[in-house]
Amino acid sequence: MTTFGADLMARLDAFAGFTEEPGLLTRLFLTPQHRAAADWLMELMGKAGMNARLDPAGTVVGRYEGTVPGAPALLIGSHIDTVRNAGRYDGNLGVLAAVAAVAELDRRGERLPFAIEVLGFGDEEGVRFPVTLTGSRAVAGRFDRAALETRDRDGVRMADALRAFGGDPEAIAAAARKSGEALAFLEVHIEQGPVLEAEGLPVGIVTAINGATRFAVRLRGMAGHAGTVPMALRRDALAAAAEMTLAAERVAASSDAGLVATVGRIEAKPGAVNVIPGEAAFTLDVRAPEDSVRRDACAAIVADFEAIAARRGVELAVETTHDAAAAPCSPGIRRQIEAAVIRAGVRPLSLPSGAGHDAMAFAGVLPMGMLFVRCKGGISHNPAESITVEDADLSVQILLDIIRHFEHETPTP
Repeated sequence: MTTFGADLMARLDAFAGFTEEPGLLTRLFLTPQHRAAADWLMELMGKAGMNARLDPAGTVVGRYEGTVPGAPALLIGSHIDTVRNAGRYDGNLGVLAAVAAVAELDRRGERLPFAIEVLGFGDEEGVRFPVTLTGSRAVAGRFDRAALETRDRDGVRMADALRAFGGDPEAIAAAARKSGEALAFLEVHIEQGPVLEAEGLPVGIVTAINGATRFAVRLRGMAGHAGTVPMALRRDALAAAAEMTLAAERVAASSDAGLVATVGRIEAKPGAVNVIPGEAAFTLDVRAPEDSVRRDACAAIVADFEAIAARRGVELAVETTHDAAAAPCSPGIRRQIEAAVIRAGVRPLSLPSGAGHDAMAFAGVLPMGMLFVRCKGGISHNPAESITVEDADLSVQILLDIIRHFEHETPTP
């Protein structure tokens, strides 16, 4: 059996060399380093038997024709932009694994009843501009042209950056796949979590990309002297925030439906060692693979916050700052991924994704699904991001098997 792991890992190492910061991997959307990476990727796609191009939104597209030229395509891809000081597998693995799979088909002279398009998206991370999923939304026909007017921290408009990159802001609508041009979307991605490693499994089948709701919570009590105000008479905003943090944790921990809740930032004022905090503010992030579970949890958590605030005599303000629906993976695609995992001799494990991915853009537009690959310690967005050669190899083997057995009659989501 052909081994793909060593070559794939070497290419991932080489790809990490396209960076804005020597010694670190930082490759932001529409930068010269992103363009250099795109050029390298297009050259690699050409060697794998694909016709490669850059679409108007800056996505690298490599097309491998089927038995009949112009046939509808199975889309496979991920992103090639990164966060600052990133790991080398987030996004990049899915793109280069897809190239490796197509290269093997080309080496064997295999053509399928459908075409394959490998997509290297930009702007999944949303680091440079205050938007995300620019490339995948354009292909899915969901791009919001208002994003073109957003600016980076240097005041550069996205439209201008895209034009300088070689894209075409005026033609982004042409990047969308028309009805009948695409069959489904597949994404291979590191898990970015610890579940697969804990289960001793190299891969998993994604059930859904979690929906997320974020809140900004503000509390106003009464500042006072730390030594003179009795405990029973205090209106301590920070103590109330601490109790609310534990309440949110309790609601999430009581669920067995994949619900998670996180207080990621908290601050208190006036912030002096000998003053009772009169004000406090914190963020809350609630995620779940089912929107009904998330909505019910949010309602329960806010109700608890209100009860705590009333009992402690503090004023409460809760603002919803973000609300995104869950993106369920298509049952038919999940079954096909699971079948390939079983054929590879791996116990199938289904799990939700707590992080967002390009696949979200295709939910409700195309049948879509994801294969997760184990990463060490669940660490991601960090230079310590790590996968094994064996798992990299298996990801290509399974992807090839999915392609070869792909049922393009898969019903719509």
